Amino acid sequence: MKRIFDTQLIGPFAAMVIVALIVALTTERFLNPGNLSNLSLQVSIVALIAIGSTIVIFAAGIDLSSGSMVALLTMILAQLLKFIGIPLVLALPLILFFGGLLGLFIGLITAYGRIPSFITTLAALIAFRGLALTFNNGSPIFSLDPALEPIFYGKLFGVPLPFFYLVFFYALAAFTMNFTKLGREIYAVGGNPAAAVLTGINVRKVQTTTFVIAGFMTAVGAILMSARLNSGSPNYGQTLELQAIAAAVVGGASLAGGRGNILATLMGAMTIVIVQNGLNLNAAPSSVQNIVLGLIILLAVGIDMWRAEISALMGRIFGRSSSQQSSSIKKEA
Repeated sequence: MKRIFDTQLIGPFAAMVIVALIVALTTERFLNPGNLSNLSLQVSIVALIAIGSTIVIFAAGIDLSSGSMVALLTMILAQLLKFIGIPLVLALPLILFFGGLLGLFIGLITAYGRIPSFITTLAALIAFRGLALTFNNGSPIFSLDPALEPIFYGKLFGVPLPFFYLVFFYALAAFTMNFTKLGREIYAVGGNPAAAVLTGINVRKVQTTTFVIAGFMTAVGAILMSARLNSGSPNYGQTLELQAIAAAVVGGASLAGGRGNILATLMGAMTIVIVQNGLNLNAAPSSVQNIVLGLIILLAVGIDMWRAEISALMGRIFGRSSSQQSSSIKKEA
């Protein structure tokens, strides 16, 4: 049992199941097929952005810029489609490129400028939102392209397309983190940067790469956000960075870096979205939702900090019960 509790997936999975059961008991509408379908669409944007946020956390960094970057990229996409007239097939790769470029900019300042990622991404959070407001006098841009909405609402073999995006990107991320040199280097840099340098790892290059990945995944989320609403707005993406970080932390990623499982982040994202969905179904105001999200982050970080104590406690509990069971069997024999 102790070994089961030590695994990186059972905890986030159990949290997701428990939260789903609680929400299902508080409102009958949760298990409605329409609500479950809507839930699967809602989780896609958060979960995809959380891939980048988690990889940054693995390298002992933090990314607070993703929500504002979503707003900026949706406005750039709206400008390209609505006013410049660039075809959708060209505009989408450009947005992915811009996302990676913004991530590269943050990564270079963080790694080579030796400025803590908390500061650089906090500055980017403010600056990107400001840049988004410079487009179209700060007003949203609607009705971008009829071919944009099917990217989010389309189906393949009766399954919503966002499901395939999640499968593809999480499979790619899991393979990268577990079976490639880059993945091992990211874990090494997050676990002990000084030791990573001694083994010949270019720590600054790895740190920069994590932010490029985060920027690219944020661009994917921005495209889905625009496709979902067929628009761009400087108000999009608010609190998305907190949801992405919360998904990573609830999924077991250590904010100290070097530890975590990318697949557990998906379960963390589902947990966050289920909580928000349950609050919406129970007509909770947005202020309560923000309070609950903050408490979830606090609890998840606390569990991360107390991981050793919790593991030792579980070991004593199940070790004691196992020994008691053995002694009782011996007495019966």
